[in-house]
Formats: sequence, structure tokens, C-alpha cells
Amino acid sequence: MRTNKIIIQLTVAVGAIISVYSCVEPDALSDSNYSEWLSGGSQTIFEKGAGAFSTAFPNLTAARESVHSIGDGAFGQTFVSAPAPINPGLGPIFNNVSCTSCHINDGRGKPPLDGEQISSLLIRVSIPGTDAHGGPNPAPGFGGQLQQRAIFGVSPEALVKITYTEQQYSFADGATYSLQTPTYTLENPYIPLPAGLMLSPRVAPPVFGLGLLEAVDEADIVALADENDTNDDGISGKPNYAWNIVEGKKTLGRFGWKAANPSILQQSAGAYNEDMGITSFVFPKESSAGQIQYDGRDDEYEVSDSLLYAVAFYIRTLAVPARRDADNTTVLRGKQLFTQAKCAACHVPRMRTKVNVAFPEISNQVIFPYTDMLVHDMGTGLADNRPDYDANGQEWRTAPLWGIGLTKVVNGHQNFLHDGRARTLMEAIMWHGGEAEQSKEYVGTLSGSDRDALIKFLESL
Repeated sequence: MRTNKIIIQLTVAVGAIISVYSCVEPDALSDSNYSEWLSGGSQTIFEKGAGAFSTAFPNLTAARESVHSIGDGAFGQTFVSAPAPINPGLGPIFNNVSCTSCHINDGRGKPPLDGEQISSLLIRVSIPGTDAHGGPNPAPGFGGQLQQRAIFGVSPEALVKITYTEQQYSFADGATYSLQTPTYTLENPYIPLPAGLMLSPRVAPPVFGLGLLEAVDEADIVALADENDTNDDGISGKPNYAWNIVEGKKTLGRFGWKAANPSILQQSAGAYNEDMGITSFVFPKESSAGQIQYDGRDDEYEVSDSLLYAVAFYIRTLAVPARRDADNTTVLRGKQLFTQAKCAACHVPRMRTKVNVAFPEISNQVIFPYTDMLVHDMGTGLADNRPDYDANGQEWRTAPLWGIGLTKVVNGHQNFLHDGRARTLMEAIMWHGGEAEQSKEYVGTLSGSDRDALIKFLESL
């Protein structure tokens, strides 16, 4: 018996090693061998404090750990206006001065408090029509993103004012809740706003776990789509295909609130360019090019190729925090309700990354991100009415839910959804509409204890 036990233990251990290092085909190991406690597969960490979103993969090689550390340092660097001996190039118009100014502790941004200007929330802008690649049509004089700050002597594009309208609602058992609807107004624009200007507010999303999502096979994501709702379940998610600058063609969009960014590299370079006015080989022109604020400093990249790659690698290798209390009776009841409400139809619990022999840390991992990475119609209540490639003005990418229960600990707030309007997880649920209308109505019929169980489950992720 003891010999058999040793053999079984060795078999399990070898199976785990094979899983991590991708020496077998993806289907050779049963998903039942994996625990949903390990949200990021072998790249799961057990940090529950302020650093829960900021920890590297636990099994990086020494060389990769070094690149991660370089990217970590760059992610936190503050840029200043040129000339300067360190980190010059900020602006001339910008939203913030560093990556961490928006993605605080690598986590979630939030809307400003009364009287504050936006900081970890930005405003995408465009006018009707599309650009040469089928993306949003830049607004004349404003480009594709509003910059509300500027260096000394330069005019910002406009300031942003947010006002809220509060409305009360009731659950079936008589308990009440309220939802706040934001209205965005651009004040003091440096030139008149163009006709038909469309606005799309976006808070900074968490950046951990993105390397694992980037490693999911495109075919697996597309297989989850049902654009014409052929199974008649009311859910019709679809992939968004966006212009990939490096590859020079449209590829599957994976990142951003409308899945309009195809890679971590492009997402990082775009943030440098639009958020801080920093040029790179991906975006070699200042965001102010063609405007009166343009300073003409496009003669050299303000972030080097190697540093940009290091930042992308840093993001790519941020680990995922483990589940908490996954075996708690109330949490298990909440999980059951999550499934019964059909939330899991879009927030798909489990995925598997593809085999990648060159990068075994992300290869063949069973992960639990709770997303399908598709865009869905979320109804008129959440609509920004601004198309973004194949995503229309009511469609949003299914946000991953892993780590969401640590938002308060890591980021000090509980603002959710694309613009942070929801102040609690329950408010976020009750904002759902469109394809999720039936799920919202189901939650509305639950008893108070069942609603608490559902939230308890989400807080365990």
C-alpha cells in the first residue's frame, strides 16, 4: 500500500511538472487535475494585501526575473517635460505622468471625487465614421483621446466635468438600491469642439494576469462566440478585430474595455503615447501632432525599444492572486447562483493557455479568469454610443473577474464598470442590461441572503 501511495504521489508531481513545462499536448492532462483556487495556474500567488496585483510569476528564470524588474522600474517612472536629464519627453499634452499614476498598485482606476480633475480615468473621443483601418475616426483638433493636462505654456485640450443623477430601485423582496448615472461635460476646450463628437470614459483596468490572457489560443476565444445567437439563449458575444500596428493587419482584440487592443506591447505603447505623450517605435508621432500644441519633437523615440519591451514583459508576467474561501458554504452557494443566473455564460470561469515551448511559464496553463474576452451588448444604460472597430456603441468586452474581491484592499475603493460608476459589486450587477438583462432580473428576484452569497462568491475571486 505504501508503495502504491508513493507511486501515486510521484505521478501527480510529474503530471504537474509536465503541465508547467508543456511537454505534452494540451488535452493529455485532464482539467480535473487543476484547482480553481489557483486562478492563474502555476502563476498564482498567495498574496492578499496591497501587493496582490504586483507580484511576478513565481517561477520565472533569473534572466526573465531581471527583465521583469527592469520593466517594473520603468512602469513606476515619472516623466517630466524636456529638456531634463532623467525621463524627459512628457507631453506637451497628457493625462498623467506615469503608468502607476493610473494603474495604482497595478490595479483599477476610479472616477474623481467632487471638485477633482480626472486622473485614473480618461476620455476617448472620435467623430462619426472610421479611420483607414476601420477604427474610430479621430476628432479634428483632439485626436482619439482627450488630454486634460499640459506642460507649462501649453493649452490642454479641455477639462472634464462629471455630474451624477441618482435613481432608486427595489429588489423583489422590497430592499432598495440606487444607481448613479454619470454625465460628462468638456469645459474650456482650447478650440471649438467638432460636430458629432463622441465620448467614451474609461477607468484604468487592472494589469495583472494579462500575459496569461494573451496566451489563450485565438481559436478557443472565437469558439465561445455566438454572434447570431444560434442557441437562442439571448447571449451573442463576438470577437473584436483591431488594427495590429506591428503586424500591419487586423488581429484579434484582447485588451481594453472594448477589446480594441491586440497585444500587451501595443497597449503599453499606446498608453505611453496617448496618456503621457511619449513616443516609441510603435507610435513614433506625438499625440499632439497636427495640433497647435505640437512641439515637433519626433526626431527620436522617447522610450527606447528595449525599455518598452521590458514594460510589456513586466505586465505580461504579473501573477494572479489565489482564490480565498473557495470552500466556504456561503461562497459555494453564491457560485451556484452565479451559474443559475447565467453570469458564467459570458464570465466563463475556465480557460487554458496554448502550448508555448519558448515561454514555458505561460504554456498550457488552466486558468480561471471569468471572461470570454468577447464583446457583448450591455444595453442602453451602459452604452457609450461610440463604435470601436467591430464593437458597437453598446458593446463591451467581458471584464475578467479574477482578483476583483481584492480591489478594496489593493486600490482603496470599490468602483467598478468601464467608467467606475458602480460603487459596489451589487450596483455593477444591476447595471447590466442587453444580453445580461435576464441575469440582472434573476438577481433582482433573489432573497437578501442569496444576494449576499452571490457577492461573497465574487469577493472570493
